[in-house]
Amino acid sequence: MRLRQIEVETMYPEYSDDVFVDLVPELFGPSETIVARYRGLLATAFRYRSGVAGLRISNAKGEIVVLPFQGQQIWDATFLNRSLTMRSMFDEPVATRDYLSNYGAFFIHCGATAMGNPGPDDRHPLHGDLPNAPYGHVQLIAGSNSERPFMALTGHCRQTVAFSHDYLMKPTVRLQHDATSVAVDIAIENLKRSPMELMYLAHINFRPADGGRLIDTVANDHADIVVRQVLPPFFEPSESYLAYRDAVVADPSRHRILTKGEPIDPELVLTMKAKADDEGWAHALQVHPDRTADFVSFRPEELNYAVRWITRGADQDALGLVLPATAEPDGYLAAKERGRLVRVAPGETFRCALRFGAMNAEEATQREQVIAALKGNGR
Repeated sequence: MRLRQIEVETMYPEYSDDVFVDLVPELFGPSETIVARYRGLLATAFRYRSGVAGLRISNAKGEIVVLPFQGQQIWDATFLNRSLTMRSMFDEPVATRDYLSNYGAFFIHCGATAMGNPGPDDRHPLHGDLPNAPYGHVQLIAGSNSERPFMALTGHCRQTVAFSHDYLMKPTVRLQHDATSVAVDIAIENLKRSPMELMYLAHINFRPADGGRLIDTVANDHADIVVRQVLPPFFEPSESYLAYRDAVVADPSRHRILTKGEPIDPELVLTMKAKADDEGWAHALQVHPDRTADFVSFRPEELNYAVRWITRGADQDALGLVLPATAEPDGYLAAKERGRLVRVAPGETFRCALRFGAMNAEEATQREQVIAALKGNGR
């Protein structure tokens, strides 16, 4: 037991006083089973008909469903009595490593040696190795912090390819007992004896609200908002889509109101530069007609590109309000040419933090005022 405590203190020093529960695949069966209860939080294990394991962590205000062994994706999130998750063709997750064959999660890790749409000469898969990567050493954490009781999921994903890369991905997703949002912390350790070239993107996929307003700390100019005008080869855009995209290119503010029936199919992709507040956080909101909101907060000093992705087709309806990233989502070679690759020294760890979820109307109004003040100050 002492060896176990030393391991926890070494690998997760911020959780050294908390309780760790090891999760193994055998725990996840067709009937939902209670794993742990802790001060208003509940964790239950189950298995989808597809065979994919799911861990549900709930509090009095909602729940998240995480795939503990497959990408540690957040498959679904429900808060404020509504699903926050994009609409897709997938009723449940699929056991696969292929990105588009399991396309419907609320949150997906992308990277870490490459991410984005591969260019003509790239050899990496769409969004890299992480989206559906297998995880081991999976643990549920229960404890208390400055924000009071929480539950969290963590695990290890080691990706090793001879003569190429060797790294360890250690994410943590945390739900506080009275929260309508999650905190995600990412650590990627370079296990090689030579430097690692790293790319990372946090793919957060909200459900768009007709009439929703997109508010953030990004200026409405061509210096801070760049619209992607080259589509992946598997897309065939319509004339109405091309006209809409060209209108956004001419006036970036054009995309900030989510009008019902707007021809955003297959997708609109923007790369933005967001300003941070005094504590280093940048913020973005989707304000719903009922004045509640969805939000993303991240640190531009860690993830210095704010990618926005929108698709509003008949089969997929999604808003990547902000996908914080280390580079534009144009593949490895484009990032290398532009000098966007992050260099991680041998034995060193890349870290970043995210906060995202839902806000009630009062919280949304307060956050909108913070954003307005930042933009008004020219920050």
